[in-house]
Order: sequence, then C-alpha cells, then structure tokens
Amino acid sequence: MDSFFFNITERRYQLSELYKKKDEHVTRVDISNGLVFFDISLTLVKEKIIEVKNLDRMNFIVGVSKGKAEIHDKIENKTYKLRENKTYLFGSSRQDFKITLEASQKTEVFILFVADFFIKRYLSNNAFEPINFLYQKIQEEVSLELLSETSTDALSLYLIDKIIHTQVNEKMKSIICEHRAIEYMIHRFSLLELLNLDEFSAQEIEISSKAKEIILQNYKTPPTIKELAHLCATNDFKLKSYFKKVHKTTIYAYVQKLRLEKANLLLREKLLSVGEIAQEVGYKHQGHFSSIFFKTYGVYPKDLKISL
Repeated sequence: MDSFFFNITERRYQLSELYKKKDEHVTRVDISNGLVFFDISLTLVKEKIIEVKNLDRMNFIVGVSKGKAEIHDKIENKTYKLRENKTYLFGSSRQDFKITLEASQKTEVFILFVADFFIKRYLSNNAFEPINFLYQKIQEEVSLELLSETSTDALSLYLIDKIIHTQVNEKMKSIICEHRAIEYMIHRFSLLELLNLDEFSAQEIEISSKAKEIILQNYKTPPTIKELAHLCATNDFKLKSYFKKVHKTTIYAYVQKLRLEKANLLLREKLLSVGEIAQEVGYKHQGHFSSIFFKTYGVYPKDLKISL
C-alpha cells in the first residue's frame, strides 16, 4: 500500500508540479520523510477538486489567504467550509479525502501535512502539551476532525512565504525547508490551549477562568492585580497563584500574549504603521513593542510588514 509520505528510507527533497499555467500553479513539495506541503495559486472560473490519498495518520494545517475551499470527510459524510484569511488545523487517521476549491478571481491556499511519525520525534512527558495532544489524537480512529480554527496572522504568512521560497535555494533544500516548516508548526501548534481540568479544584477553575475572561475583554488597558482580584471576588495571592497553576503563565505574561497576538493580526493591515499598531494594542512606545515582539517571535514587526 502506497504512503502519502515518503517511504521510510526515502528522504530527498522533491518538488512536483501538479498543475502549471503561466502564473497559476498547484505545487506539491515533499520536504523530508513525513513532511509535505501544497502551494496553490489559481484563478478559477469553476471549482477544482484536489484528491488527497491519505493512507497515513497525519495532522495538517490549511491556510486560506484568498478564495474559499471545502474539505469533505468521505467516511462521516461531513464538509468543512474554509474561509479567506483563516487557518485550520485538522487531524486524520484513516481515509482519502477531497479538497474543493470554489470558483474565485484568485485562490491562494497553503497546506502543510505532517505525519504522525514525524511528530513522534518531538513528544514530551507532558500529555497536555500541544504536540502530545496532536499525536495522541491521530492514534485514535479519527476520520477527519477540525481541531482549531483561527484568523491568519502576519507571522503565519511570513513563515509560509519562507517555506515556499526555499525551493529557489540550490543547497541543503531539505534541511532548510524542514527547519522553516518546524518554525511554522511551532507557531500554529502553540495557539492550542489545552487544560487537564482534573488537576484543579472547582474554585481554582472558577477564579482563573473569570480572570481570563476579564483580561480578554480588557487586554489593552487591563485592571491592576488588586482590581482584578476584587472583580473575581478573591485576594491578590489566590488570584496570581490560581491563574498561574491553571493557565501555566502569569497574568502579566498573558496580557502580553494577547497584545502580541492582536498586533500579529493588525500587521496585515497595510494602512497601519508599526507605531499605530503598538498604540492600538496598548503599548505607549514603538521601540518597547518591537523589542517584545522580537523576543517572542524572532522577527521584528517592521520586517513582517515589508514581507507582506
């Protein structure tokens, strides 16, 4: 039985043009054993179907930059509608499925397929880390399951562009492209939030969840710890302790995370400057914002704007 991915002994970087006409293309690139991407750029007067022969357990990330698409689960007879400027994370363990690209003036879709044996290399002892969760999910009999749906951020687009344009390099294409694909996976997988509710008391969950909800609504100008504790009907010590225990981060770090995630989305807006984006998410000084952004993502916000 053929594999969607390389044979276990085959590791060469391979580029296959599934369709090519002027500026339009459907390209498949086998980066290395267990790692494949599709780069799709088309102008469609009618829908186009791409069949994926999935005879392996896999996770895959679908980023739709332009146009619309659907993925049809043949076993469960269920269709997932994919929309522009959205990124989707799926798991599948036992089927062939089809991707339907709807008629559109411009369709741009990027899909990264990751085999379970590739993910297995990076498992940890923490069952509630995203990588462990994703691996275990596809060890089950999952026909096709949507695990996450988020808006596509500027960093994702930047990393996709780096992956696609690896092919112009003549030397070490496989290792360079694999490194870039892993960067993309880390970013997308880190957006999954997983909690083991059995670890916590009802009070810990109630207080930390309420605090999180309040911060989500007010991350630009968040309340002080004392104000937040009052709103959650608790004291400072319990609030900070419970929040860190349940959400595995401090309240300050969580506020920073929300601000940077929002900035990452705003960086797609060409009319906004980096300084305006910094102000919009709650930073008074552009330099401070840029420094924190670089420490978190390894790239400066101005570089993301230049690349888009």
